[in-house]
Amino acid sequence: MTQPVLPRPVDRALDPSFRHGQSTEPNYSGVTSFLRRRYARDGGGAEVVVWGVPLDVAVSNRPGTRFGPRAMRVTSSILDGDPVYPFGIDPFETLDVADAGDCVFDYGLPAGIPQAIQAQAAAHYARGSHLVTLGGDHFLTYPVLKALVERLGAPVALVQFDAHQDTWDDDGGRVDHGTMITRAVKDGLIRTDRSIQVGIRTHAPNTFGIEIMDALTAGELGPAAVAARIAARVGDAPVYLSFDIDAIDPAFAPGTGTPVCGGLTTREVISCLTRLGSLDFKGFDVVEVSPPYDHAEITALAGGTLASLYLCLLAQRKARGHLLAL
Repeated sequence: MTQPVLPRPVDRALDPSFRHGQSTEPNYSGVTSFLRRRYARDGGGAEVVVWGVPLDVAVSNRPGTRFGPRAMRVTSSILDGDPVYPFGIDPFETLDVADAGDCVFDYGLPAGIPQAIQAQAAAHYARGSHLVTLGGDHFLTYPVLKALVERLGAPVALVQFDAHQDTWDDDGGRVDHGTMITRAVKDGLIRTDRSIQVGIRTHAPNTFGIEIMDALTAGELGPAAVAARIAARVGDAPVYLSFDIDAIDPAFAPGTGTPVCGGLTTREVISCLTRLGSLDFKGFDVVEVSPPYDHAEITALAGGTLASLYLCLLAQRKARGHLLAL
């Protein structure tokens, strides 16, 4: 009796030689690295490293963001194998991207978590990698920014999509996802004159000179005008892009800890992000994905999609001759 010929097993996440192209694996099986990229704890020499920070100790409302990085990896598998819409390109023909797994810290010693995140981010930066971070609650942006600014030797502009300004008072010792922008401003990490927060629909006591574009204004202007306003604010400054998933309306992203009605649609943020290719990006995070409050993985899919779009922006910049290494 003739035995059936089975397909050759392929799991590109475990293949250290896999650097370019798509994986061709079924999206319902295999190791769930982000977009099927190879795993390499030290980044494996990749110019772009994706890692997770499963942080869940700084939330002020609903917990669950520690599961965000894993959820975005899982949902990202459905995005692999085709040119990325609306760019129409395979970013991995240009970019060498690796998944470095997750940041490691002791959840029982929360005071040491910021230093652990900063040190591990700094190690990736020291190897020259461009860092894409999957979160995790939004506090993680602060230690990642500290590591980035230390590497660059100068502050960066901040483009923050969010329902909240995260500028509440902080005495310098809090681990809090509502005060980390205050910390970053006071530490001189952010160029406030070149920074902008988009999608805001709550009130905080301080702006620190950061431009605020609330959600109603953004919706009335439309994605093209929002993107133009972001580009005008940032100019040629090096910029860090932080995307809190609650910038998107809970109708489209229910899986988050502090949802606020009246936000942007997924289509609007995709249209806006794809128009930001002129910016000198130095890093990106997508945070506050909380799978316990998600439905049909739509929030995790939105987060993974945003990270894939950012990779396309980097691929376009590289194709135009810009260096991505820090």
